[in-house]
Amino acid sequence: MKSKNIKRIVYHVLVCVIGLVMLYPLAWMFMSSLKETGTIFATAGTLIPEKFTLENYANGWKGFAGVSFGTFFKNSLFIAIVGTIGTLISSAFVAYSFARCQFRGKKILFGVMLASMMLPGQILMVPQYLWYGKLGWVGSFVPLIVPYFFAIQGFFVYLMMNFIEGIPRELDEAAKIDGCSYYGIFARIMLPLMTPALITGGIFSFMWRWDDFMSALLYVSDAAKYPVSLALKLFCDPGSSSDYGAMFAMATLSIIPIVLIFIFSQKYLVDGIASTGLKG
Repeated sequence: MKSKNIKRIVYHVLVCVIGLVMLYPLAWMFMSSLKETGTIFATAGTLIPEKFTLENYANGWKGFAGVSFGTFFKNSLFIAIVGTIGTLISSAFVAYSFARCQFRGKKILFGVMLASMMLPGQILMVPQYLWYGKLGWVGSFVPLIVPYFFAIQGFFVYLMMNFIEGIPRELDEAAKIDGCSYYGIFARIMLPLMTPALITGGIFSFMWRWDDFMSALLYVSDAAKYPVSLALKLFCDPGSSSDYGAMFAMATLSIIPIVLIFIFSQKYLVDGIASTGLKG
């Protein structure tokens, strides 16, 4: 009994220490945003500011060249929300097709999808840029949104396909007896039961779209269309002075949507197919 208690104590202590180590950079960034810009790196070894100030938040929110930082937040929200909706809709359709429908070439297409998950994104940058350039998409939000309506991320397809395969096929058969087509089964049976997978995929997709720096750097040239991830670099200018205080302040604000989404959605992450099926 004593050995079990000791192991439990050691385990919890280690978890707490590792958690604090992981959270420290965020705490340092937040506290640095409350320091005067000129003292951030001079007092980098101390977490608590000697003098608290909100000036960095005011300066950061002013933005650049007449464009407030609120505009950058609106751009990021638009890209992340619409891109996530496209990812969930298209991935759900493709996942349902792989899990429930039988068609020629299914195994080959599934293998191609898995292979696409193993390709580094850098390999596709040049051909995608050339293709989007010929379509006239470069310089707009279109390359950051439209491709995700075609299930280009195999991770979400694979996630939802595994979830659908765990749903009893008896539900499909009962729906067919009642006269449901494949589309009816998908809309009336699968989608309600896929809520945990959809929310999980939505959280990951929103996070990835919100944090996407490279795509915005490649395709967006107008500063008024910058998302938050790209706008933050404007505070750091190697050719002149850099406002690190404002950058840390806006970076702190930029993680709030992600934290809120996780807090309010985490209860859905652990929902099981059994309880969901019983409720249906």
